Amino acid sequence: MKCTLAELKNKEIINIKNGERLGFVDDIEFDTEDQTVRSFIVYGRARLFGLLGREDDIIITCDDIEIIGVDTLLISVGEAELAKRRSISAKNLLK
Repeated sequence: MKCTLAELKNKEIINIKNGERLGFVDDIEFDTEDQTVRSFIVYGRARLFGLLGREDDIIITCDDIEIIGVDTLLISVGEAELAKRRSISAKNLLK
């Protein structure tokens, strides 16, 4: 199945381990040498309409994806692992 970034941005991400709705795909990370997609990034939710900043971004690797459907992207990540990934920012990935 081929899917564009515009189509991915309209897919809701749901964790099947706990049924949590994580949001929508906001960005992707890809490797220019291998021409492969490495991960999807979900931006953190705004706190108090953005006045208090945002929560941490969530990094979802391609290994976590179980099913890419018409409307949703189902992932399987444990709560402890997801909490760890929320503390990782995109700036840390570039180091």
